[in-house]
Amino acid sequence: MTDSNGSSFAQNPPQIALEEALAEAVELGLPVSIADLSDLVRIPSVSWAAFDPAHVAASANAVAELFRATGAFDSVDVLRASTESGELGQPAVLATRPAKNGKPTVLLYAHHDVQPPGQDADWDSPPYEPTVRGDRLYGRGAADDKAGVVSHLASVRALSAVAGADFDLGLVVFIEGEEEFGSQSFANFLETNRERLAADVIVVADSDNWDTETPSLTISLRGNVTLKLTVSTLDHASHSGMYGGAVPDAMLAAIRLLSTFHDENGSVAVAGLTSREMPTPEYTEETLRAETGLLDGVQPIGTGTILSRLWAGPSVTVTGIDAPTVANASNTLLPSVSVRVSARIAPGKDAGEALVALEEHIRSHTPFGAQVEISDVNTGSPFLVDTSGWAVAAAKDAMRDAWGAEPVEAGVGGSIPFIADLVRVFPEAQILVTGVEDPHTRAHSPNESLHLGVFKRAIAAEALLLLRLNSRE
Repeated sequence: MTDSNGSSFAQNPPQIALEEALAEAVELGLPVSIADLSDLVRIPSVSWAAFDPAHVAASANAVAELFRATGAFDSVDVLRASTESGELGQPAVLATRPAKNGKPTVLLYAHHDVQPPGQDADWDSPPYEPTVRGDRLYGRGAADDKAGVVSHLASVRALSAVAGADFDLGLVVFIEGEEEFGSQSFANFLETNRERLAADVIVVADSDNWDTETPSLTISLRGNVTLKLTVSTLDHASHSGMYGGAVPDAMLAAIRLLSTFHDENGSVAVAGLTSREMPTPEYTEETLRAETGLLDGVQPIGTGTILSRLWAGPSVTVTGIDAPTVANASNTLLPSVSVRVSARIAPGKDAGEALVALEEHIRSHTPFGAQVEISDVNTGSPFLVDTSGWAVAAAKDAMRDAWGAEPVEAGVGGSIPFIADLVRVFPEAQILVTGVEDPHTRAHSPNESLHLGVFKRAIAAEALLLLRLNSRE
């Protein structure tokens, strides 16, 4: 096998022996990797402002110790950077070793913070108690993205085992601590540590695979706009029996407004939020139902192929509502209602323009003269991968050989906004978006899990890529 520049890999007998030894090292190291991952899952490292930051700090320290123990890095540090508002961000881990003899440098990214667990009652086992059921490891962060952290760790261990601790490949490991909270100090962290982070290839292990037997290289990501929308109609609550029918309550106004985000097919009806033309693989409605748990009789929304809706079109979702619970509901007209709106933006579109489109839509469709306030806004840019580089070819070759299946170039409906910062600061670097998840991972949801077969194959593919880049002429 050769890479796109003609460098020989598998046709070289010594290289074949190294790759066979590497596969064995990955296999032998898997129990330790699962144990390390389980230890990390036990740390409730939620980076959101309402949660204890001491857990995120403990998680960063644990990750740093794991990478120090490999002996593969000249330095391993726990660092912080300031957010745009001047506050100190959550701790990240930065480990480095310089390249030698003209070899490239590879930056390995993942994040050690996790989403909040939600309600414990919705989990089949406690969210921070890693539990194996069948071929899956359950727990918050078991996949997103502590498995990404440990896949990097295991790949470095395997490379060191077969190439020796004095290998020539340059490595940078960057394990972020606030990806789930918007990567608010990410841009400043890049600027502060630009020289240490510089690399020829950047591997972002925070995405999906086509299924548990087929790897994916993510080539497109949607952008995002999130905001808090508050709708107000009264300066105090009033008796619904005495004034209902003449006075609009805030819930009525909010419901009417939110309903204008979509047309009768469920397609986004916000002017300026448009789709992108993109070829997509075959993907059936039956597969969608199986992967999402769509209830019998509930129909998918939107038009066009299903994957074009997920990868290349916009979406608008109301992810939270601040209102009285059913148990505490009194017979009053609500004066104000707040909702969280999350929009996804098609690749190639501008997140700032999408925000303006949403704001204009909200103000022009607010009923009854209600007052609206838009606050707590965050935007993230979409991403399209340049697939022409040698690193993409090398990554796909490694995936094919490690998984025994042809990799899929896939879009993902989710967002990784910080990639735009990586492109801005390191425009010459080739970016590879990989992952350890699969369609049944349920990242961000109760019963999040990692398929252990996917975990093993993801480690094997990354380790093989690193070994081949270390051997690359």
